[in-house]
Amino acid sequence: MRTTLWYRVKNKVVIITGASSGIGLATAKCFARRGSSVVMAARNGEKLKQVEQVLLEEGLDVMGVETDVRREDACRNLVEKTVERYGKIDILINNAGISMRAVFGEMTLDVFRLVMQTNFWGTVYCTKFALPYLLESQGTVAGVSSLAGFQALPGRTAYSASKFAMHGFLETLRLEYRRQGLHVFLIAPGFTSTNIRFTALTANGSPQGSSPRKEKSMQTPEHVARRIYHGIRHRRRLMVLSSIGKFTFLMRKFSPRLMDRLTLYFMSREPGSPFEG
Repeated sequence: MRTTLWYRVKNKVVIITGASSGIGLATAKCFARRGSSVVMAARNGEKLKQVEQVLLEEGLDVMGVETDVRREDACRNLVEKTVERYGKIDILINNAGISMRAVFGEMTLDVFRLVMQTNFWGTVYCTKFALPYLLESQGTVAGVSSLAGFQALPGRTAYSASKFAMHGFLETLRLEYRRQGLHVFLIAPGFTSTNIRFTALTANGSPQGSSPRKEKSMQTPEHVARRIYHGIRHRRRLMVLSSIGKFTFLMRKFSPRLMDRLTLYFMSREPGSPFEG
């Protein structure tokens, strides 16, 4: 759904979580190269410093803040460091995330908690502390989500739960703060060529280490970053990027039983699928 408002992104202060690689890094470059001041948050401090230095050498206005979004105090620090440096926050892009691959009955609850803490609570914490500044600037809070937030994906129990929760949280904020001018944006990229599938957790919490999907057929992080920029600039509510995603979104509305059957079949065909279709 579109609105008629066009939002000037130049000279805005943007916080992006999960910004040391993949979609987050590509989005940081996209906004910074178009005149925004970008605060890059990531858990891996060493890697974050490396990418920050590269972008600074390019002449971009960026700042890296080591942040584990699972920790409330770390998210508060991220916001405080941003305001200390720039005096405001215009855009918060909740991108940090982790995936998993296991059926619920076989996975440990620690894995479930870790996924929820990163994907859902990380969004809640960062949004909570940034909200007063976003309301003051009538800015944007965005969530980088997934088809798993619209359609349950078997073998991705905790991941789907975290994305459904993110949707409910952000869509409620849209209603609560609509009169104050807060823009809430959700984007579902679909399968993207990033490290998230290689670091996806298995039933016991160990990294998956390999991707069950063909990387060449996926979207690039740069493509997703441009769509995020476009969606915020044009004050979009929701963007579903892939053709499979758009099909799933529509089928879920009009024929949920059939969509469940198709999803189960599709996911069971993955190499090394943890369940049978």
